[in-house]
Amino acid sequence: MKAARFHGPKDIRIEQIPEPQLHPGAVAIDIAWCGICGTDLHEYLEGPIFIPPHGHPHPLTHEQEPVTMGHEFSGIVTALGEGVTGLSVGDHVVVEPYFVCGECRQCRAGNYQLCVKMGFIGLAGGGGGLSEKIVVDHRWVHPVGDIPLDEAALIEPLSVGHHAFVRSEAKPGDVALVTGAGPIGLLLAAVLKAQGLTVIISEVTEARKDKARTTGVADHVIDPSQEDLPARVRQLTGGNGADVGFECTSVNAALDQLFDAIKPAGVIVNVSIWGKPATIDMQKLVLKEIDLRGTIAYVRDHPATIKLVQEGKIDLKPFITARIGLDDLVEDGFGTLIHHKDTAVKILVHP
Repeated sequence: MKAARFHGPKDIRIEQIPEPQLHPGAVAIDIAWCGICGTDLHEYLEGPIFIPPHGHPHPLTHEQEPVTMGHEFSGIVTALGEGVTGLSVGDHVVVEPYFVCGECRQCRAGNYQLCVKMGFIGLAGGGGGLSEKIVVDHRWVHPVGDIPLDEAALIEPLSVGHHAFVRSEAKPGDVALVTGAGPIGLLLAAVLKAQGLTVIISEVTEARKDKARTTGVADHVIDPSQEDLPARVRQLTGGNGADVGFECTSVNAALDQLFDAIKPAGVIVNVSIWGKPATIDMQKLVLKEIDLRGTIAYVRDHPATIKLVQEGKIDLKPFITARIGLDDLVEDGFGTLIHHKDTAVKILVHP
C-alpha cells in the first residue's frame, strides 16, 4: 500500500510498504481522510521532534525514522480482531492516536495523556493516517455515526480544543480571548461557542480574520497590529478583562498581551506547541494572581467532542479549505502550509 514516510527534514516520500496485519484486540481501518496538522509541518521543516530519530527507537513502538505520518484521520472498519466488541465492520470511525504504557503513575490515575512514554500514532510509529490502511488497538477507536468522513477527520484537532476548554474550567457566560485564528484557534473557538462562552479572537491576517467571522466562532475579531488589544478587551468586558485566555500562536508578543487582557485571578491556557523557549513577565502573573496552565492533546475528550458535532452545535465543513490526494502531499499540502498558510485552515488528504 502507499504511505507518506518521514525520512528527515524536508524529506517525506510516498512509498509502497506492506499492509498492516490484524491481531487480537485490534481493528483494521481503511483510511478515508487525513488532515495535515501543524505538528506534521514542524516535523517536515525541523524534525525529527516527536518522531523517534534513527538510533533512538520509541520505547513503546520500538520504531524509528522512517515512520508513516498522519494522526488526524477518519476511516471505515474493515475487520475486527479477536475479542473486539462494540464495533462492526462498516462502521465510520476516528482514532484517538495514542501509545501509552498503562503502567506509570499517570496512566494508572487515568491521565494517560501524561504517560511518561506517551507517543502518537503517525509520529511515534504504528502506521499513520497518511496511508491507505491502518490497524490500531480497539480502545482508541471511536464511532462517528453519520458525521461525513471528511468532516470527521477534524474530530482529532477539535478534541484538542475541547481538552483546552476543560483545562480552563471556563463556564457558560464567561468571556474567552483566543490569540491566533489558525486551525486549532478556530476549532477551539468553535468549542467555546458551543459551550456558551463569548469569544474574542486576536488575529492579524485578513484571511484568518475573515474565517473567524464567516464561521461564526468569534463574537469579536481584533487585529492587534491595528488596535490596542488589552484596551479593546477591557472595553468589551466593562473594564474587567477576559475571564479566560487561550494562547494558540506560539508568539511571545501574543502571550504578553494575554497577561494584560485577562482579568485579575483569570486563567490562561497555553495550547500552542513552542519551537523555542518563551518569556513570561512574572510580575504580572504574581500581581494579578494569574493561573497559567498547560494542555496537551486530549484525554477522554473524543466522545464529548463527537457529540457536539452530532448534535449540530459545531459545523466542521467550513474549516476544510482543500482536499488533495496522497501523491500531492508535499507540493500541494506542505507547500501550501509553508508558503500560503494564511489561506489554509485544514487541508485533507485522501490516500
